[in-house]
Amino acid sequence: MEPQAYNRRLPLPLLRDHSTPITDFQKMNTPIKLLVVDDDAITCARHKAYFEGHGYTVSVANNGSEMWRAFETDPIALVLLDVGLPGKDGLELARELRAHDDYLGIILVTGRDDDVDKIVGLESGANDYVTKPFNSRELLARVKIVLRETYRRRPESDGNQRVFGGWTLDLSYRKLLDDKGEEIMLPKGEMDLLTTLARRPGIAIERARLMQSVSQRPWDATDRSIDVLISRLRKKLELDPKNPQLIVTVRSEGYALIANA
Repeated sequence: MEPQAYNRRLPLPLLRDHSTPITDFQKMNTPIKLLVVDDDAITCARHKAYFEGHGYTVSVANNGSEMWRAFETDPIALVLLDVGLPGKDGLELARELRAHDDYLGIILVTGRDDDVDKIVGLESGANDYVTKPFNSRELLARVKIVLRETYRRRPESDGNQRVFGGWTLDLSYRKLLDDKGEEIMLPKGEMDLLTTLARRPGIAIERARLMQSVSQRPWDATDRSIDVLISRLRKKLELDPKNPQLIVTVRSEGYALIANA
């Protein structure tokens, strides 16, 4: 069986990464940020108070739309995600989150204690699965374990900053700077697409996964929105958009972001 396209590394030079590798949350100067996604306001308030009392920074969201807006501000290390949300449930959101970031911590929280549910939850991309009721200290311990696990798996080269061509992209704060250090504003869709490519430099990423990262909806073979966004990015980033050197097409697989050696 052919491996998935987004896991295939191209024989091309990788982006130069001048940031310090993150290997341990405790070495960071800023508090670790958690996101609680639950439609129950009392549960959100309890989690927020408890984890902030243990030194974390906590944001809350009541549904999927609010969850994605939270990602537009500060970098989030881990999401506590309730399965029984209105609209898109936690399982579907977990799949979208995993497509968005391989190294994000995801803990599903549910009132259903069934082995099949747990298996489905873990297969959706979650790192752990907790059933209600639970002890807050147990949840804290699980959060710490998942954070250690996700940061241990993070490649040494996967830092917060990417330099390609004359551009510098800060992945944490979603800022693109030109060769003069001036910030270039990109529409949300283009920034989502660029950061997704930049998180896996030199790796072909399939259109279906790019669509999940950009719009959180399934990709259709007739949908050309990713190709349109790629074209717009090339016009802004490439010296010659008709002969792209930074964002390349990998036939039958997708797109990859590379850099000149």
